[in-house]
Amino acid sequence: MRKVLLLFSAMVIGLTSVMAQQAWAPAGNRIKTQWAEKVDPANPLPEYPRPQMVRPTWQNLNGLWNYAITSEKATDFKAEGKILVPFAVESSLSGVGKTVGKEKALWYERTFTVPKKWKGQNILLHFGAVDWKTDVWVNGKHVGQHTGGYTPFEYDITPYLKKKGEQTLRIRVWDATDDSFQPRGKQVECPSGIWYTPVTGIWQTVWMEPVATTRINSYTTVSDIDAKTLTVNVNTKNLQASDIVKVEILEGGKGYNPEKPSGTTIAAVNAKNGKAVFTLPEVKTWSPDNPYLYGIKITLSRNNKVVDVVNGYTAMRKISVCRERNDRKYSKRMALNNESLFQIGPLDQGWWPDGLYTAPTDEALRFDIIKTKDFGFNMIRKHIKVEPARWYYYCDVEGIMVWQDMPCIGDHSGRVNATRTKEIAEATKNKWASDSFIGGTDCNIPQAGKDNFYKEWKEIMEALNPFQCIVVWVPFNEAWGQFDTEKVVEFTRQQDATRLINAASGGNYHNVGDIQDCHHYPQPAMNAYEGKFVNVLGEYGGIGYAVKGHLWQEDKNWGYNGLKQNGQEVLDQYEVFAEMLKHYVHCGTSAAVYTQTTDVEIECNGLMTYDRKVIKVDEARIAKINKSIIDTMYKTIVK
Repeated sequence: MRKVLLLFSAMVIGLTSVMAQQAWAPAGNRIKTQWAEKVDPANPLPEYPRPQMVRPTWQNLNGLWNYAITSEKATDFKAEGKILVPFAVESSLSGVGKTVGKEKALWYERTFTVPKKWKGQNILLHFGAVDWKTDVWVNGKHVGQHTGGYTPFEYDITPYLKKKGEQTLRIRVWDATDDSFQPRGKQVECPSGIWYTPVTGIWQTVWMEPVATTRINSYTTVSDIDAKTLTVNVNTKNLQASDIVKVEILEGGKGYNPEKPSGTTIAAVNAKNGKAVFTLPEVKTWSPDNPYLYGIKITLSRNNKVVDVVNGYTAMRKISVCRERNDRKYSKRMALNNESLFQIGPLDQGWWPDGLYTAPTDEALRFDIIKTKDFGFNMIRKHIKVEPARWYYYCDVEGIMVWQDMPCIGDHSGRVNATRTKEIAEATKNKWASDSFIGGTDCNIPQAGKDNFYKEWKEIMEALNPFQCIVVWVPFNEAWGQFDTEKVVEFTRQQDATRLINAASGGNYHNVGDIQDCHHYPQPAMNAYEGKFVNVLGEYGGIGYAVKGHLWQEDKNWGYNGLKQNGQEVLDQYEVFAEMLKHYVHCGTSAAVYTQTTDVEIECNGLMTYDRKVIKVDEARIAKINKSIIDTMYKTIVK
């Protein structure tokens, strides 16, 4: 009988997958990655979405949903087709490939059932990220509204559920993209140059899980490698005075997987007032050469009965500023674990030709990180985009430091077009003083826009705080939407004092933060040095090579240094730039960011094509060049 049931289950799963394939196909005829063919519309992105806080029981709600695009004022909709969640409606993998815009709204609907074994527990509905304003209904009742396109949010939908049977989930999304003051990164309604296709709606996993009324909400960690201490701050909900929150630190290693917790317990402490402090007899630090991860297990108990358990991980690492032992004027360096380390990495836009903001598969998401490491880089600048949690987990696992940008709210161009009003264009227009303290101006952002910036930036930092790969926060880039820089830096420091702050990457500097960041294309150059700060080259390069058959548009492509004819020419130029960069390293430059990981739309500046099917350069050779750059900087040990 058991064999018959297993065979029947397999037949049902197979039939469901076939039916889903018949109801869905990628939209459009642009280039796609090799992983597009691996997308299963019956089960897209099935991986557990929250590796920092794992519970074993959950249900993925990704898949084919009903959708419609209506006027912005509409209060109801009639389904006009199927959309594959979690791919944005503009993307090929959504199966739709349509734009929405400020005057319209995007609707989603699907049914689901709550497993019987979840009875008696609270049901949390999770959204990885939805761009931008999201309203949620369950069984016709409004559950809540969320604004922000880059962070996870959740609702306890228990009061809205029927006692049994199918439940109906409906979502409405409104997104003004660049005709607004909302953080939107490189999305614009009229893509061109360095500005890309808009992303509207659900673009990360939708899922639900059963939890207790009293539960663990989140945790953060603070490591002190000098004192050999690790502090775990635990946030709980509905905790009673007699409840016990036990935190365990587990022996881990490279590639530690919190979904399959292993390793012996090194230490266990009951948290007091939400805080557990550990003194480790031996500290194993995290670094690009040895990305050691510790396991974390948090157990909430009441009257000797376990109420909630989550598994996660952390690392012991320290990012700081040190000064070289000589007395040269420009000698501040970034240090990792009390040793100066030159940081070099690519500008990583995180865009995909088939999924736009969303990688087609988890394997694809990890691929760019692995290739970055193969190229000999030790850092990634995540450029005005925020990734799903699994991306940062893979950076932790692979040993890649991350500079995290805040998605911008303007572009200082003042462009007025068919979708951007004059009011918005004028308010976000300002003067960019490239690589200078003098002459730059702020954008005229209304207070509501500023308030929302702070709200979303805080949510981003809170969501990403547990990932130890992040070593630098970057609030502003090239004056895009820049305002009140001193206050923004102070706010950033209040949220997280453990990481460095690159206040204004590429100009419009203020006397705040830890880093002064110059941009120069195509060759590396430092047009400004300031001894108070760590001096870095935040962008350079952009050596273009348009590989036929792997282009977003065959007839319109560009690179900052023109277009080379083959990968050999690209790498020859890269090596010339490397020798120039070494001179600046000797003069005090402490990091460099090369543009860029992949081509993006009509930008052909990538070390890989947009579809990731062609690696343009010899991996061994570029890795050797990058190692020589890293080794150029004198090693300073902090005592």
